[in-house]
Amino acid sequence: MPPQAVPGSPPDPRPPLTVNKARALRADAPPLVSVVLPAFNAARTLKAALNSLFVQEPTAGCPLPSFEIIVVNDGSTDDSAALLETCAAETAAQDRLRVLHMPHGGIVAALNAGLAAARGSFIARMDADDTAHPQRLALQTSHLWGKSALTLSASLAAFGGDRATAYGFAHFVDWQNSLQSPTEISRNRFRDTPVCHPTTMYRREAVDRWGPYADGNFAEDWELWLRWLHEGALMEKLPQALLVWNDAPDRATRTDGRYTADACDRLRALWLARHLERHNPFHPQVWVIGGGRMARRRLAPLWRLGVRPAAYIDIDARKIGNVVGGVPVLGREALPGPGRCRILNALTAHGAAEEAANWLEQRGYGPTDWILV
Repeated sequence: MPPQAVPGSPPDPRPPLTVNKARALRADAPPLVSVVLPAFNAARTLKAALNSLFVQEPTAGCPLPSFEIIVVNDGSTDDSAALLETCAAETAAQDRLRVLHMPHGGIVAALNAGLAAARGSFIARMDADDTAHPQRLALQTSHLWGKSALTLSASLAAFGGDRATAYGFAHFVDWQNSLQSPTEISRNRFRDTPVCHPTTMYRREAVDRWGPYADGNFAEDWELWLRWLHEGALMEKLPQALLVWNDAPDRATRTDGRYTADACDRLRALWLARHLERHNPFHPQVWVIGGGRMARRRLAPLWRLGVRPAAYIDIDARKIGNVVGGVPVLGREALPGPGRCRILNALTAHGAAEEAANWLEQRGYGPTDWILV
């Protein structure tokens, strides 16, 4: 059955995002899927990424869709352009490869150029340093085709790096992989980006309805998911790992200022404030579980947007009774009962947020009473 609406999401009066199946099956129809792949100085990894798309295949009950691969060469100064010319002429490409050459404008400009050129009803994302499972397109197309209420299909990601030297990123991939249902994805969206961008396939109509990638001092993928989820999009992950997410040393999250902790805190605050304004009956007041320095730093941009903490809730007797920035630190017994407050679970230490979630559940607080941030 189709995934159910996420609790707290307003009903969308418009019809579900769907594909005209009769049109999609015509022999002269444009490709059903457009793979959008931006590339900047990616000659070292691009061939492997393309080869993984050239060998896509069907699987039981999931035919291989017609598809095109749109590589947006974002002003590369290495051998990417020559490599793309060679790849396009290969028999394995089967005339599926389309290349757009642009002056260097950055990831958002490249992504939106790819979207503008895309002919497919479904948009699959791919990065130039990752590789796709051979049945990825077949499985994700069938996922969207079979669930008309679904906006976006993602998958698990296989971590392509050294866990010993990149434990933080590997742990993040594990966390993302733990979120699979529409409800899990929606409820965790303010913690961090809940979906691995290059694993996604989404409906083109979502772009037309809610807008393409935005350019600014923030992570473009997380901003897109927050914006779409705010409008009621449904996202679900398949249980298979359909992409190897490689941990390249020049990965943008390491080198680009738009992915810093401060930038992420500001982005979270913007969309969390909008969510609270729409769904918090006690707005602008919230109660915060977690009053440590990390939680206060993460939430400071939210206070600047007008949300007001009634108290920080802690279990450390040494902190209870203090006042931090004009906000009292209280014990858990001070929380108003279920249905009488809105709670932000802001604990960040390993296992702490999960312990607090269990405590809340045991005391009758439901999903509408608290938010993980």
